[in-house]
Amino acid sequence: MSWKQLGGATLAFFVLAAQASPEPYPSTYHAQSSAPVLIRNATVLDGTGRRLDGADVLIRDGKIVEVGTALPQGDATTIDAKGRWVTPGLIDVHSHLGVYASPGINATDDGNEATDPVTAGVWAEHSVWPQDPGFATALAGGVTTMQILPGSANLIGGRGVTLRNVPATTYQAMKFPGAPQGLKMACGENPKRVYGERKQAPSTRMGNVAGYRQAFADAEDYQHQWQKHEAEVAAYEKKKAKDRDPAEQPVPPKRDLRLETLVAAMQGEVQVQVHCYRADEMAVMLDLAQEFHFKIAAFHHGVEAYKIADRLAQEGVCGALWADWWGFKLEAYDGIWENLAYVDAPKDGCAIVHSDSDEGIQRLNQEAAKAMSRGQRADLDIPPERAIRWITSNAAKALGIAGRVGTLEPGKMADVVVWNRDPFSVYALPDLVYIDGALAFDRNHPPATPRSDFLLGQPGVAR
Repeated sequence: MSWKQLGGATLAFFVLAAQASPEPYPSTYHAQSSAPVLIRNATVLDGTGRRLDGADVLIRDGKIVEVGTALPQGDATTIDAKGRWVTPGLIDVHSHLGVYASPGINATDDGNEATDPVTAGVWAEHSVWPQDPGFATALAGGVTTMQILPGSANLIGGRGVTLRNVPATTYQAMKFPGAPQGLKMACGENPKRVYGERKQAPSTRMGNVAGYRQAFADAEDYQHQWQKHEAEVAAYEKKKAKDRDPAEQPVPPKRDLRLETLVAAMQGEVQVQVHCYRADEMAVMLDLAQEFHFKIAAFHHGVEAYKIADRLAQEGVCGALWADWWGFKLEAYDGIWENLAYVDAPKDGCAIVHSDSDEGIQRLNQEAAKAMSRGQRADLDIPPERAIRWITSNAAKALGIAGRVGTLEPGKMADVVVWNRDPFSVYALPDLVYIDGALAFDRNHPPATPRSDFLLGQPGVAR
């Protein structure tokens, strides 16, 4: 029996009994107060596939109110954006900011818990250093939301966290409220190399798959233990009070943080994110997901995703890809420049540009521009209003937050970037970045730019 077949009552019982708190390490993020803003006469790419020329965007109370033409100003501050472009805030689904922080030294190397092939119990958020200067440079590139993932040394590396790109003292104050966690898995060369060199399993690709299967099989057993416990509790509570012997009160199974994470994946409570390069291995992972009743949200890196683009679209799996990284190891050798465009091409294709880089995150728009250009050379129709989804709405979908961010639609969180020109130009720069309607970055007003406390007092750093 799968966990989904156990029913809502069992799930509710499991959550209450297995967790010390209904929401451990809760978000303390609060949107900054902001005045109404009306952005006038811009070229708007709204993230839904629409382009509107000479359009206005009205922001109020941290939300998108309306996108249209000749909107009434009311009490809003007006920004003349003639000649400029407006998009949703950019979203990076694969970042290691805060866990591989700057400066890149052993003291800030907290991304891989490379002590066991399956470390599903660790959470990347418990490694995040909010003072990483990389957050500010990502903001200057228009990134308002990002998923921070563990590294790829392990078969199952642990949970990821989605953050709002705001300056904070604690990671909880950056944590996207209500966003599901991710689960980082990795196939191919990385885990077999890390553990094979230590004369441990896995040391082969078949060892990789056996490791996933055993981990999820153990998680299924864990489910059944809780199902049995619930039945015992129900039987105990049916007894009349006078017949209940406290000594016979059922004892719950011991908590296992690793298996809790895998159960959450099978239940769909976390978004499974898989580091995988080769098409044949992605197909194996899709079969694994079917065997153990979980859904893969996205394959990350996916250099050969173009080979199975139709299957990815059919199964609703996104490809979180680079524009042109390839060849740095054998499994990344069979890359093509058109990869991302081909993954996007099917009717239900979901292509995403991701960074996996503290530098690449600063120019996601340029990475998307490269992929768009290569797709156009392959005779694919990719206008800017389609390509912008690769770094906005498709990314939000893979993170399970598409109902709240990723598009400029009424009621959505007002994450907005005002660009100095077409964002797919090599000369494009964000002039203004809003997060929840509050001005988070102003290129022409440096004092408004957040700075990491780590940089305060550092020689050569502007104040």
